[in-house]
Amino acid sequence: MLAWLGLLTIVALLVLIMSKKMTAVAALIIVPLITALIAGFTNEIALFVTDGLKSIAPTGVMFIFAILFFGILTDAGTFKPLIKKLLQFAGNDPAKVAIATALLAMAVHLDGSGAVTFLVTIPALLPLYDTLKMRRTTLATITALAAGTMNILPWGGPTIRAASALEVEVTALFNPILFPVLGGLTTVLVVSYILGKRERKHLSDIKVEPTLPKSETHDTPSALERPKLFYLNIFMILLTVTALISGFAPPHIIFMVAFSIALIINYPAPKDQGERINAHAKAALLMASILFAAGCFTGILKGSGMIEAMAQGAVAYIPESLGNHLAVITGIAAMPASLLFDPDSFYFGILPLLSTTASHFNVESIEIGRAAIMGQMTTGFPVSPLTGSTYLLVGLTGVELGEHQKRTIPLAFLVTLVILILSLLIGAISW
Repeated sequence: MLAWLGLLTIVALLVLIMSKKMTAVAALIIVPLITALIAGFTNEIALFVTDGLKSIAPTGVMFIFAILFFGILTDAGTFKPLIKKLLQFAGNDPAKVAIATALLAMAVHLDGSGAVTFLVTIPALLPLYDTLKMRRTTLATITALAAGTMNILPWGGPTIRAASALEVEVTALFNPILFPVLGGLTTVLVVSYILGKRERKHLSDIKVEPTLPKSETHDTPSALERPKLFYLNIFMILLTVTALISGFAPPHIIFMVAFSIALIINYPAPKDQGERINAHAKAALLMASILFAAGCFTGILKGSGMIEAMAQGAVAYIPESLGNHLAVITGIAAMPASLLFDPDSFYFGILPLLSTTASHFNVESIEIGRAAIMGQMTTGFPVSPLTGSTYLLVGLTGVELGEHQKRTIPLAFLVTLVILILSLLIGAISW
C-alpha cells in the first residue's frame, strides 16, 4: 500500500505543478500530508516534517545568502568592467564575438539566475550581432549553452535541489565533478568558436566596424556602483568560490560570511544595506520557500517509508544488468528530461525514487544526483518550455522557440555527454 501511495504522491505532484493547478510550494506541502493521512499516520507526520526541515535547512540558508552575495556584487557594478572588456576583445571578428558571448554569459551566471544572465548578455551583444549580420540564433544558442552549463555550480538551483532531495552536502555532490564541469565549459567555448567561424561566411563581403551601444559601455557608474572596489570584489568572489570548493567550512557559513563582508564594504551605511537586502529579498525568499516545502515533502515520503516501498517495488521489475547502470542512464536521460519535468517535480519527486532504487543495485545514490545535474534543468533549462527564462531568451533575441530548440538541443546534449564521459573516466560516476 505504501508503494502505491508513494506513486500517487509523486504523480499528483507532477500533475498539479505541471498543469499549474497549484504552486510548487503548496503542492510540496499539501500532497504528502494528504497521502500520509491516508496511510494512517497522524502524530508521526510532525516528526517526519521536522526531520525533513532539519536536513534541508543548511542548503536553504546557503541559497538565501548566495543570492544576496552575488546580488550585492552585481549592484556594485562588479561585472560591468568585464562586459566592457569582452566587447572590446570581440571587435568585429565573429569567432571572437562568439567566444566573448560565452564568457560573458558564464560570468554573469555566477549568480545562478538565468533571467539575469539573459537580461545582461543579450542586450549587450545584440547590437553587435546585428551590425555584423551575425545570426541571432547563434547568440541565443551560445548564451543558452554557457548559462546552462554554469547552472551546475553548487549554488545553482538544480544542484541545490538535488542535494536537498538526497540530504547530502552540496560540496559532496558537486566537488567530484568539478573537472568534468570545467570540461563542459571548455566544450561550450569550443562549440562557440566553431559557430563563430561559421558566421564568418556572413561577413565575407561586408566590412563594417561595429558600433557598440553607448548605454552598455558603462562609462558613467550609477549611484549603486563601486568602481573603486572592483578588484576587491573580484577577490572576494574568487576567495568565496575557492573556500566553497575546498570544503574549508560548510557552504552556508561561507556565504553568510561572504555576504556580510561584501555588504559592509560596498554599502557601509545601514540604510543602504537595508535597501540592498530588500532589493534581493524576493528572489531569496521564493527559492527558500520551495526548498523548505521540499523538506516537508521528502521528510514525509522518507519517514513514512513510501520511498523505500516504491524502490523495492521497482527493483522487482528492473533487470540487474540495467539497474547496475542507473547512474549512466540517468545522466543520458537528464538533459531530455528538462523538456518533460520542471526542476521541482523532477528533483523532489523523481530523483529520490531513482536514488533509492539505485541503492538496491549497489549504486551510490549520490551518483544518481551527480548524473541528474549534468542535464536536468542545467544544460536543459534554456531550451525547456517549462521555464520562463527560456521565453525571455527567445523574446530578447527575437528567435522562434522551435528554431532555438532545433539548433541548441543537440549541442546541449553534447555538453551533457562530455561531462558524463569525463565523470566516468575519473570515477565520479561508476559505470
